[in-house]
Amino acid sequence: MFLFRRSIFLRMNIHGLPRNLCSAPSTLLPVQLPTRMESHLWYVVPEEVKSETLLKRYFELLSPCEKKNVLRMRGDELQKRALLARALVRTTIARYVDQTNDRVDPRSLNFKKNSYGKPEVDWKIEDDWQPPALHFNISHTSSLIACGVAFDSPIGIDVEEKQRKLKHHILAFARRYFSSHEVDHLTSISDFELQQHQFIKLWTLKEAYVKAMGRGFSASPFKTFTIKLKAAATRGIPESRDSKISEISVESLGSEDLTNNWQFLLLELAGSHYGAICMEKHNTLGEGNVPIKLTARRTIPLVEDEFVGTDAVVPIGGLTY
Repeated sequence: MFLFRRSIFLRMNIHGLPRNLCSAPSTLLPVQLPTRMESHLWYVVPEEVKSETLLKRYFELLSPCEKKNVLRMRGDELQKRALLARALVRTTIARYVDQTNDRVDPRSLNFKKNSYGKPEVDWKIEDDWQPPALHFNISHTSSLIACGVAFDSPIGIDVEEKQRKLKHHILAFARRYFSSHEVDHLTSISDFELQQHQFIKLWTLKEAYVKAMGRGFSASPFKTFTIKLKAAATRGIPESRDSKISEISVESLGSEDLTNNWQFLLLELAGSHYGAICMEKHNTLGEGNVPIKLTARRTIPLVEDEFVGTDAVVPIGGLTY
């Protein structure tokens, strides 16, 4: 394990962090719960975490089962990403549980999985305290780890590298997993690079949707539903903030229609990734689509949090405000 093998893992110390991060407090300050149809997005860039001391602190936050899962990963980089993902979840959720200015130890949190394997917080119900209706979801690539948080609404997120290398021919792969409508859309794009970007965006949106439902790919195969865009995006999902942002919807192709009341947001994240957020619209908000409000933070857990604006997180699809 990289936390204990000095000769194998890169030698790192706290001085490897930018100077303005070294003096940052290690306490977790409480964060106000999101409002309905608001998503909080926290993300960490693994290459920015270069302190072996800090990584050891993260490891101590984990449960015995989580530690075993991290140690089971092959290779230092895979272990580091698995560790960062669990540390990000624990330190993020602890902020929302603590609304009384009393410290909540991230180690005290327990987690469980639903019948399809989606992680959830396993709250300890007490007579004088009711847990918040908090939902979260996590996604990661080799170069970015993200955690989405929502209140009183299931949430699913996915992040994919914009320059992700695909092992298979795009259209052949799409015909295997995508709906005929989505395949036709990709087929109509003659430029290979644009076609690849559209494929990754569709995949990201579909992944976020099945994760929001809490069912996963096996229970909701990608071919059983299609992602649709309104007429403003007939040429594809926009590439930048200068393009017109279009509404995204999902349509069921099977006998079981689970597509009502889901809202989407598609993002360009940190200039290097596409990110998708899917949330279920709360039943008190009436009919019609409701924009998702997004608050994004770039973080190094226990060291620094930074609000990020549209320079780092650019909405390119869906409804937001």
